[in-house]
Amino acid sequence: MHKLTVATLILLAAAPFVCLATDTRVWDQSDQSDFTKGTPKNLSIRSDGRITLAPAFKELDSTNIPYLWAVVQDSKGTLYYAGGAPTGATTKIYALAPNGRPKAFAELSGLEIHALAVDKQDRLYAAVLPDAKIYRIDNSGKPQLFFDPKCKYIWAMAFDKTGNLFVATGDAGLIYKVTPDGKGAKFFDTEETHARSMIIDSSGNLIVGTEPSGLVMRITPAGQSFILYQTSKREVTSVDEHDGIIYAASVGNKTGTTSIAGPPPVLPVNPAPVTPAGTQRTGTPPPSLPPAVGSLSASVAGGSEFYRIQKDGFAERIWSSPTDLVYAIAFDPAGKPLLGTGNHGLIYRIDSDQLSTQLLNAPPTQVTAFWQGRNGIVYAATGNVGNIYAIGPGTEMSGTLDSDVLDAGEFSHWGKVHLSPSSALKDSGNAISIETRSGNVNNPENNWSPWSKVNLAETGGEVQSPAARFLQYRLTLRCLPGGQSPELTAIDIAYLPKNIAPKIGQVEIAPFNYRESPTASLLERNVSASGSPMTLTLPAVGQKRPSLGSLESAGNATLNYSKGYVTVRWSASDPNGDPLIYKVEIRGKKEGVWQTLKDKLQDKFYSFDSTAFPDGDYVVRVTASDSPGNTPANALASSFESDPFTIDNTPPEITNISVASSAGQRAIRFTAKDALSWIDKAEYSVNGGEWILLLPEGLVTDSQVLSYSVPAQPGQMVTVRVFDEDDNVVVKQLSGH
Repeated sequence: MHKLTVATLILLAAAPFVCLATDTRVWDQSDQSDFTKGTPKNLSIRSDGRITLAPAFKELDSTNIPYLWAVVQDSKGTLYYAGGAPTGATTKIYALAPNGRPKAFAELSGLEIHALAVDKQDRLYAAVLPDAKIYRIDNSGKPQLFFDPKCKYIWAMAFDKTGNLFVATGDAGLIYKVTPDGKGAKFFDTEETHARSMIIDSSGNLIVGTEPSGLVMRITPAGQSFILYQTSKREVTSVDEHDGIIYAASVGNKTGTTSIAGPPPVLPVNPAPVTPAGTQRTGTPPPSLPPAVGSLSASVAGGSEFYRIQKDGFAERIWSSPTDLVYAIAFDPAGKPLLGTGNHGLIYRIDSDQLSTQLLNAPPTQVTAFWQGRNGIVYAATGNVGNIYAIGPGTEMSGTLDSDVLDAGEFSHWGKVHLSPSSALKDSGNAISIETRSGNVNNPENNWSPWSKVNLAETGGEVQSPAARFLQYRLTLRCLPGGQSPELTAIDIAYLPKNIAPKIGQVEIAPFNYRESPTASLLERNVSASGSPMTLTLPAVGQKRPSLGSLESAGNATLNYSKGYVTVRWSASDPNGDPLIYKVEIRGKKEGVWQTLKDKLQDKFYSFDSTAFPDGDYVVRVTASDSPGNTPANALASSFESDPFTIDNTPPEITNISVASSAGQRAIRFTAKDALSWIDKAEYSVNGGEWILLLPEGLVTDSQVLSYSVPAQPGQMVTVRVFDEDDNVVVKQLSGH
């Protein structure tokens, strides 16, 4: 397998499609996030990237109601499930007997059923809301009012060993105890708005989850309470027990005080159903439930957390999600916790304190309830839409993963597919297969190549799809003899982007007499004799050059004054991200032969001494080559020429010197002329004194020929000096006689 350097792999992981050079690259798929960007079907993906076949996931019934909220099973194996919607006048309970067909078992007045329970006589109990009542339903499906707690919500029910029914309610947070004859009374006040979830543990204690303080409480049969843990979330949606260990799931940020006695914060939820007269509290919304079918997805800020409370009372968070909301807890045959979540219909398995598995992806958007069935089967109820499923105990016979689409960034040739561990093929034979398809648009359904099988081997299998910019793979796992699943931890696909020639955006000549590195003799002075600054900061190549008075403005290239030097700068890029080298050449504007100034240059600038060239107009050509990142046969280059520029190292001339008198005043007149550049500045000094600026007779310094007049008295020694634009200077002594 092609190996990249550690630095390359780190950069590729951070930005998979950032090209570093035209070299073989690897599309590395090894994290859970890599695989879940695709579309898994009947596959489980662990948090460390291990892929296996998912547990068998069979739809048992698809009801005609939007949500199922509760599921139970009697001793004969008959499954009962119910739910509803926040509209309508009645709701139904469905029954599914072993080896039977699902049927509507009972119909009750009310909007929704959130709790079901079965007693020792296999009698079914159902709690409706919002005018919360509990009905007992006989074998014929006829309901009879069993208990009216005169509250708004009933969230959970559980029978103890003596046949007493405990009822968790809202919006007063009360728990009722109802005897087998239907006589009930308040058993415990949680002092919370909702007693949101509840079980009876193996010791006969109530384990209750609350809202809005996010409490997990233990209440003894005698009514003595103890807070096992206060979660960091608002609502404990589910509690359960396994081998004496308590598990709890909580969701939603606490938007107000977290004090147990404080006022309950309010989460953004669906409007509560209309409350009949006689309820104990008004104006309190229900906990965080999914939205009605067809509405926009409800968002509960804060995601969810999953906690384990040991037998000695030690509690710790062992899983969390910023987006998925946990509604239900169950356990697989090995005793590992299962979490039913929304709003993506995912079921997670908690494998350890460090690892979890995205076990199943249900077609509905919420997994709302579990029931621990027999023979290793777990039943799942869902919402949006209301279906009932069986999970396990075996695995699916096959599963697929259609990957996310690789954007190679450029037209690319595909190499081999490699699987990890390398023994996966040897251990599983034809139980693992991969197909690929490719195209030049990012939508794989739009005129891509057909799926092509990869002939896998331990040394890798060649991708048969045509060269293109985009690639997708489809992984298929099949069940091994004995019901075992093959395992994969990584899929690597090698590819080579086609080399594309580098591009030079612009070539620019910096102001004359500046270079990229200083000279020691000039660093001792701040300005040159002409007043030019000793350092010059230029903007990025291609941006407008500032005026001379603002040369110190922000930019990305600082040059130093060096008389006679010319600096060439350019911008360049390579579509493949290849490293580039440059060649700089020069020729006279009217000449045809290029002379090399510098080759194999890595910098995007070059300075040269122009005094080695005759004065005149020149053009510079810069050629960029990607040869450092390519073979000689594949290397490409491109060139760009500068605008013509002038080399002028000859000082101006001082001519036409004359002395004129007028009204008793004497003046020396002269003409300054330069062959290639404008006159920039003239100064004079009398008897070796300070230099004094001299304006031309027309006042404006605007051409290559200018006339000047210097005041002078007989016997004075007058010296003048004249600069052109390129800092060439001529000095001459004049006589005032």
